Amino acid sequence: METLRKFIQLTFTLITNGYLLFPWTKNIYQGPLKALCSPGLNCYSCPASTTYCPIGAIQQLLLGIRFSIETGSYYFGSYVFGTIGIIASLTGRLTCGWLCPFGFLQDLLYKIPSWKKFQIPKYLNYIKYLMLIFFVILFPLILTDQWGIGKPWFCKFVCPAGTIEAGIPMLILQPDLRATVGYLFYNKLFWLFCFFTWSLFSSRPFCKTTCPLGAFYGMFNKISILQLRLNKKNCTECGACLHVCPMGIQFNKNVDSPECILCMRCMTEACKFDAISIHCAGLPLSLPLKKTRVPKIDTLQS
Repeated sequence: METLRKFIQLTFTLITNGYLLFPWTKNIYQGPLKALCSPGLNCYSCPASTTYCPIGAIQQLLLGIRFSIETGSYYFGSYVFGTIGIIASLTGRLTCGWLCPFGFLQDLLYKIPSWKKFQIPKYLNYIKYLMLIFFVILFPLILTDQWGIGKPWFCKFVCPAGTIEAGIPMLILQPDLRATVGYLFYNKLFWLFCFFTWSLFSSRPFCKTTCPLGAFYGMFNKISILQLRLNKKNCTECGACLHVCPMGIQFNKNVDSPECILCMRCMTEACKFDAISIHCAGLPLSLPLKKTRVPKIDTLQS
């Protein structure tokens, strides 16, 4: 299953960044596919990107609302919100584990041997909700200039995916842009360096602590059509699921956790007692393995 997941991650990364003419055009793809929403975090300004980023699109919509109202133009953005709403309702945070290019990149970095691997403190997980509320929604909507137009705060000041996918490649393709490099670029380069370095020692630090798209998708984990389910009768509470989870979740204690990216490693690699299964609209997608339940360790000791 993990091999299949890596194959799908690579394939989707290549599909959503499949504009191969950018070395010759030296510019951003503007074709008809750009009207499609990428499920994962994939920068619109990446010269190879064939889709747009949902977080970037939300900010662009919100930063112009006040100007639109003042000029008599009213835009709700039903296409943008509807697209990510459908994705979240169908799969929850599965997109983060299977389709997001930046999540895939973090997975690869974590596989590089390092002298020690660290768990990320749980309280840092709440930062991504602050990013969603303030940097994606409130700041672009409220902090506007004299014409009533805001800024894409998350994209402009934080997003490391935009730096690696768009900022650096465009500076290589268009050398004239290097004269415009200033504080904003170095600030984002700093955050990219921090998350890349962090990814060598901790699994998916950006996904866990900072990604507003993951925060949004995670809120749908409890109601999404595709879910992981726990069979409490079969669970021995051995904790094996915790040791393989890239998000640091012990599944039997955190069913439907907003941190779960549905990578299914707990089900396919860790659990030996058929305690975890994948369901779609309440129906199991796999047959039980009918393994004998092993008594808990404390029962054996008593």
